[in-house]
Amino acid sequence: MTLPAGWTTRRPTLADVPAILAVVHAADTFAVGHPDFDAEDVAASLTAPHFDPTRDSWLAVDPDGAVVGWATVDNPTGVGREFVEVYVDPARAATVRAPLLARQLDRVAERAAERGLPALTVRCAVFAPERAWERDLIEAGFTVAKRYVRMSRPLADLPDEPAPPPGVTVRQVRPDDEADLREFHRIYDAAFADTPDHEPVSYDRWRARIGDLTAWDEWFVAEVDGVPAGVLQSSDQALDQQQGWVKSLSVRSAYRRRGVGAALLRRAFARYAEKGRQSAGLGVDLSNPTAPLSLYESVGLREVLWTDMYERSVPAAGV
Repeated sequence: MTLPAGWTTRRPTLADVPAILAVVHAADTFAVGHPDFDAEDVAASLTAPHFDPTRDSWLAVDPDGAVVGWATVDNPTGVGREFVEVYVDPARAATVRAPLLARQLDRVAERAAERGLPALTVRCAVFAPERAWERDLIEAGFTVAKRYVRMSRPLADLPDEPAPPPGVTVRQVRPDDEADLREFHRIYDAAFADTPDHEPVSYDRWRARIGDLTAWDEWFVAEVDGVPAGVLQSSDQALDQQQGWVKSLSVRSAYRRRGVGAALLRRAFARYAEKGRQSAGLGVDLSNPTAPLSLYESVGLREVLWTDMYERSVPAAGV
């Protein structure tokens, strides 16, 4: 698949971050109604582990020399499936999305061969307005794998945090306590072990990915009669929207339906409100058999948008 006449491609560098960000903002505004990336996110993508911008990414450049498209592969763990993102300015470059996708699929085939695998599963996200992108994916052999929903609630009318159920206490994680962090990771890993797409990550790799956070006060541990039973990890991914974001909520199976998850969420919401956030949000994988939609709704969260995840298997180059 070729580009329109006069259009070219080249590899990105960190000097392209402002131009890439403009493309991503245009794409995000069309897809979700607001920019969802900042310059640090773009730079982090270009310097991510298991990613080489000279091989794993392309920029599309229009005849006037403007960057109007960016394609990239994301696999922060270096194992499991690959995620391909293709951002274009929808008003100027919709026609280059399919050619960029084709190039990325060729690269995924090479990455499979480099890892000694017969094939790799690749996934791409589609938001509700992105019907043309959906058609491109279907024509490239993708099918729907699952749906995510994004839920949110305002914090302006947040009621006083109620007392947790008897025996349940919620505290901040202790970031300077290695044993506490290891227990946090064990609970997180065990809670998601029975989900269809779970890819176990060792504690050392998980800890390295977290890095040195500055918002440990938004991470919480719930105990039942003194025994760690659930954990909540926050993320700063929605700070530009003045939103506190729950990255993961994990409760051990033996302690579910006992108010542990609600207590963790309410504590997180209270913390976000203390910091002046306007809303709280989280994402839900509807294929997760433990996805507690009724719990989320009980603490005031409501669905605000959905995302379909498409996937296909890409044979290794030479296979």
